[in-house]
Amino acid sequence: MLIELTITPLGRGTHLSEDLAEILKIVDNSSLRYALTPFGTCIEGDWDELMAVVKLCHDRARSFSQHVFTTIRIEDEAGAANKLIDNVTVVEQFAARPLHRQVLVQSE
Repeated sequence: MLIELTITPLGRGTHLSEDLAEILKIVDNSSLRYALTPFGTCIEGDWDELMAVVKLCHDRARSFSQHVFTTIRIEDEAGAANKLIDNVTVVEQFAARPLHRQVLVQSE
């Protein structure tokens, strides 16, 4: 199973990076594979593992914000594994070229 998790602690200003880094420690410390994106975090695992991590992340956000907006999108395909990588790889195969791009900007 693959989920995309987005947590937004409301009332904390317009820059949430510090709050999100704190929440992401939970995902990083789990045994689950994940990929951070600019708009959320994709996490791969089984239902119980994923929902436990989602709850911990949501609860952590609630520890410093009285109002939290949590969004979860789920892809659940019988017999599928390695969706975190395979979803991108299949599209690249049809495109007949690599599409994965990372933009790295270094601050001075």
